[in-house]
Amino acid sequence: MYKDVIAKTRVGMEKSIEALRKEFSRVRTGRASINLLDDVRVDYYGTPTPLSQIATLIVPEPRLITIQPWEKKLIPDIERAILKADLGLNPASDGVLVRIAIPPLTEDRRKEMVKLIKRMTEDAKVAIRNVRREANDSLKKLEKDKEISEDELKRGEKEIQDLTDGFVKKTDEVMAVKEKEVMEI
Repeated sequence: MYKDVIAKTRVGMEKSIEALRKEFSRVRTGRASINLLDDVRVDYYGTPTPLSQIATLIVPEPRLITIQPWEKKLIPDIERAILKADLGLNPASDGVLVRIAIPPLTEDRRKEMVKLIKRMTEDAKVAIRNVRREANDSLKKLEKDKEISEDELKRGEKEIQDLTDGFVKKTDEVMAVKEKEVMEI
C-alpha cells in the first residue's frame, strides 16, 4: 500500500525537476536558443498566438535566431511582440526574415543570471520538499487508518527521505550545468 505513495512521490519530484529544466531553458545565456521566444505572443487576427505557431524559428549561428513568418505581413507584429516581451533583444527585418542577434552577456548580467538560477533552484527544492511532506502525511494517515503497520510507516518515511535527498542533489547538478553555461564566455 505504501509503495503507491512512494511511486506518486517519485513522479511528483520528477515533475519538479522537469519544471526546473523548462524554467532554465528560458534563461538567456550567451548563445541563441529558440526557447528564449517561448513566451512571445503575436497578435494574429485578434488572438495572442505563440510565435512558434506562426513562423519558422531557426538558429543558424550560435548568436543568431532567424524567424521566417508564414505570412510576410506579420513581420511588424512579430518585431513589436519581441520588443514588448522585454527580453533585451532587438529584432531586425529585411522584409522576408526577422533576425535577432544575441548580444554577449556582460559580467554583471551573468552574475544576475546566476542569482536567478539559484533562486529557481531553491524554488524547485521547496517544491520537492512539499511533495515529501504530502507523502509523509499520506503515510501517517494510512498508519492511523490501520492500513499499514508502524514498521511500514518508518520504512516508507525513510524511502521518501532518500528520494528527497536524491532529487535535491539532482537539482544542484542541473543548476551547476546551467551556471557553467551562463558563465561561459
